[in-house]
Amino acid sequence: MPLFEHTATFPFSRETVWNWHARPGAVRRIMPDWEGIRPVEVGGITDGAVTEFRMKIGIVPQRWVAKHYDYVEGQQFCDNMVKGPFGRWNHVHKFVDGGENEMTIDDKIDWKLPFHFFSRIGAPIMVMPRVRTMFKHRTRRILADLSRQQMFKDEPRRRILITGSTGLIGTQLGAFLETDGHDVHRLMRPSTKLHADQDANKIVRWNDMTGEILEGSLEGFDVVIHLAGAGIGDKRWSKKRKKLIAQSRIIPTQNLSSALAALETPPSVYMCASAVGFYDNRGDEELDETSSIGDGFLAEMCKKWEDATTAASDAGIRTILMRTGIVQTAAGGMLEQILLPAKLGALGPIGGGRQWQSWISLDDQIYAMHFLMNQHEASGVYNLTAPNPVTQKQFAKNLGKVLRRPAFAPAPGFVMKILFGQMGKALILDGQKVYPKRLLESGYKFEHETLEPALRDALGRFN
Repeated sequence: MPLFEHTATFPFSRETVWNWHARPGAVRRIMPDWEGIRPVEVGGITDGAVTEFRMKIGIVPQRWVAKHYDYVEGQQFCDNMVKGPFGRWNHVHKFVDGGENEMTIDDKIDWKLPFHFFSRIGAPIMVMPRVRTMFKHRTRRILADLSRQQMFKDEPRRRILITGSTGLIGTQLGAFLETDGHDVHRLMRPSTKLHADQDANKIVRWNDMTGEILEGSLEGFDVVIHLAGAGIGDKRWSKKRKKLIAQSRIIPTQNLSSALAALETPPSVYMCASAVGFYDNRGDEELDETSSIGDGFLAEMCKKWEDATTAASDAGIRTILMRTGIVQTAAGGMLEQILLPAKLGALGPIGGGRQWQSWISLDDQIYAMHFLMNQHEASGVYNLTAPNPVTQKQFAKNLGKVLRRPAFAPAPGFVMKILFGQMGKALILDGQKVYPKRLLESGYKFEHETLEPALRDALGRFN
């Protein structure tokens, strides 16, 4: 009978770690991005609660349904797979006191493959390496999240409203804030669908292009975080697409900023997304928040996007503008798009590979936003990029090393222009060497200062 056991020790009280697991958002935070797991139902951890998600084993789609049992408040919860790819999967999670401000989580999984004979043969090859990697990720994520959250444990829990809450950053940000005990709500268009692990009772609906609130109210929020906008790299840039990219950012930001400024009780903090595209293509020039605006479509759009927050800042709302770099996650964005050619050994220098790429891990993106939210003097522009930008050639080399694949196959720049047009030039051939000067000066410590560890965490390729 195969049995997997894992013990992890954390420098926090048992109550703190238990509360993190019991809150909404925990399932999302511990799911490894590289597995492509999609929650279908998330019912909590008490007896009878059901969790269902979809995933793939190889190329085969799988449905996994688990039912919880033997719940003991503050000490234990268990789940049993009632439908899925295994013949048996019973998972017991025990929370045990250690020394002062220390505890351990003891996990035991009693499992077998559909045919017991395959359990003996397949476990060392198919199952255990994958399970061990997932638990390593889980332990690192819990430790990192709680370490960041405990820095501000004495701050009040806030009522927070997020736009773009189903996007790449917003999904994980909402989950992180929920595990920290905040009351997270989502401002959404009528056509936007929630993820299964997001609370349908905490929605404000609006027409983002007119500013009309269709359901709920903007009153009563302590923090508003505005992340919404059409994907910049999703499609080739036709005139129509460029108009959509710009308008989906500028007009809703103007509408939201004006609405917040007019509230009887406006939020104390307003955080708005922007991008390092503000600086445009600047070669080897070192750029920080004091650097001038660049030229071109992205720079002009980012300037108008940031200017659209003026009504809120003029009303005295502490406004933070976040110029984000290339977010590293296997769940989407650039990294997801280049994974297949990289795994095939077909990713190398593009257009010479000398263009700079200013990147940030998804965790640092979230932790930095949380940090700035809690820095009462923080306002204005912040570059949300790691302190060590790399050239595209260096990026390809690091990714090849993590994947154990060659990374020297060149791709001429003109091919990118043919394939992707103006978008290819702006997002692939151009670059910026951006530094997070103000973020570092404010005291923020990066989880991932250099690229290779960030890629290893994002892809589950641990040393």
